[in-house]
Amino acid sequence: MTTTTDELIWHKVLELDELDEGRVKPATCEHLTLCMTRYNGQYGALDNKCPHQGGPLGEGSIENGLLRCPWHGWDYDPLTGKAPGFDDGVDTFPVEEREDGIYVGMPKPVSHQRTVGDLMMETMVNWGVKQVFGMVGHSNLGVADALRVQEEAGQLSYYGIRHEGAAAFACSAYGKLTGRPAACLSIAGPGATNLLTGLWDANVDRSPLIALTGQVDTQVLGPGAFQEVDLMAAYGKVAQWAQMVLHTSRHAELMNLACKSAILNRGVSHLVFPDEVPKLPSAESDKAGGPAGRVTSRNIAPPEETLEQAVELLARSKRPVIIVGHGARFNMPAVIDIAESLNCPVITTFKGKGLISDHHPLGGGVLGRSGTPIASWAMNEADCLLVFGASFSNHTGITPKKPTIQVDYDAMTLGKFHSVDVPVWGEIGVTCALLKEGLTGSIDTVDQRADIAERWQIWREEKQRRLQDDRGKGVNSTAVFAALNRHLDDNAIIAVDVGNNTYSFGRYFECNDQAVLMSGYLGSIGFALPAAMGAWTATQEEDPRFQGRQVVSVSGDGGLGQYLAELTTAVKYGMNITHVVLNNNELGKISKEQRAGNWDVWQTSLHNPDFAAYANLCGALGIAVHQASELDEALTNALAHDGMSLVEVHTDVELV
Repeated sequence: MTTTTDELIWHKVLELDELDEGRVKPATCEHLTLCMTRYNGQYGALDNKCPHQGGPLGEGSIENGLLRCPWHGWDYDPLTGKAPGFDDGVDTFPVEEREDGIYVGMPKPVSHQRTVGDLMMETMVNWGVKQVFGMVGHSNLGVADALRVQEEAGQLSYYGIRHEGAAAFACSAYGKLTGRPAACLSIAGPGATNLLTGLWDANVDRSPLIALTGQVDTQVLGPGAFQEVDLMAAYGKVAQWAQMVLHTSRHAELMNLACKSAILNRGVSHLVFPDEVPKLPSAESDKAGGPAGRVTSRNIAPPEETLEQAVELLARSKRPVIIVGHGARFNMPAVIDIAESLNCPVITTFKGKGLISDHHPLGGGVLGRSGTPIASWAMNEADCLLVFGASFSNHTGITPKKPTIQVDYDAMTLGKFHSVDVPVWGEIGVTCALLKEGLTGSIDTVDQRADIAERWQIWREEKQRRLQDDRGKGVNSTAVFAALNRHLDDNAIIAVDVGNNTYSFGRYFECNDQAVLMSGYLGSIGFALPAAMGAWTATQEEDPRFQGRQVVSVSGDGGLGQYLAELTTAVKYGMNITHVVLNNNELGKISKEQRAGNWDVWQTSLHNPDFAAYANLCGALGIAVHQASELDEALTNALAHDGMSLVEVHTDVELV
């Protein structure tokens, strides 16, 4: 079992006095971990991995002259690596005791051998996946090494997080912002199940994402091995496309399909990697895949019949209103163009906040629970609703009682919750242009700009009155968002959590050209900070839409507590993110719902750390705010800080 070669490279692994007689110790040499032994005055260098279960021999001990494996008690000669009485053993390496230490002779390293994992990650990169979030572990090491190769080649960036849920949220937010998939990596079992909440967020908000999960070896798959979970079943509803990667799979083709599905279906693709499969060698003839010849233009025009119906209804309208949801994110220039032709307001669902500036003459703010009176007034006064990329769920606030034209790229979304007058299947940008063309010479609408301006004036006066509210129990939330309006860049990217902070943001923050990210359909607390991490990675790319933009996240204390450890992740990777936490020591939204339902307020109080001090301990900049007068200085310093910063605002739970 001894390794012999004519061409050894000698490496110092121990000091002369580092290892006592009768003791063992692991030592790293090149890419190999050794078990160093000292017995009868001699040194031994054995492969650290027991050949039976992979136990770490360097954590074992020498008993009765034999090296005992710490996992299952198998014995080996501590110098020769042989198993007494058996024909197996452990590989050993030459050792020399020199004046300055103990040296081990290692074979000349061979060049990296391309693996199945390499082939598949090359294919993923070719599809434009540039960001990967995850946690490296024992059942995904082959995939992790393939990602390492791609990162070292400058093809992608990898971010090791503290909880897999944060990885999935980061990827979901990245997809919502860019329209491109990021990938998240987990081990088998608990790592893979930890991803699920963030994956559901991506699924229901139609964000492209690729999940790469480890799995136990195929030879033990089925009976219930350690950390074995039926991941195909567990991901059955959340993944729009899923496949186990097998020895005999067409590996590049599987990744082609995963990426294509994520992009075209705007959802989750899932690849399960049994531990040994990505480590298998890949033939030189195996070519990596890519999008060439696999994807066509998605600028699909609606059927002429429904287009004509929509034009006819709009031509009869005097006070139309356009409502946009998240699905219109990448088509807003076309939407605003037709709005200006119709002289009609553009209001948004909460998921669509920021898609039109609140300072645009036709911008009417947010509809629904987190909305403004401007939006609800505009909808109530309308005689026709033209809806782009919105779901009509109960949280949107869209009334079913108005004549409605619904436009969406997904035919299943049309009339999903109730029938609409004209369901139009087509890409939003194309449909807008065709509607405008069809309405040429037929528009007879009231110019609603003056009405919108008047309603904004009324609401802004009300916000000024609310700014004066002070019960002496913390900062008014109105003041927090007024300060953010003063300090944030007009094109900042803002990730918003779930809770009272969400409602306050929707009501009081007035968007310019900021991009707003949130857990829309799922409404998951804890979203904001991981989402900001995902958004920040987009600002590091060469995409001019996002490069260099300010990244800010906003949460309550309950939301931040979910992924508080990810502050260390942001610090580790130098992420320039400013997080604003509204700390009222309570799950304030839930307390409010308990009162509204005539329930006793129960178990909604929170015992929080000093978040600002915690941020400083993590290596970030932490600033505490106790008075509204401190907000401007705190935000100025936090936003100017080059790196992760956190502003903890002690707020009044009643003033939201």
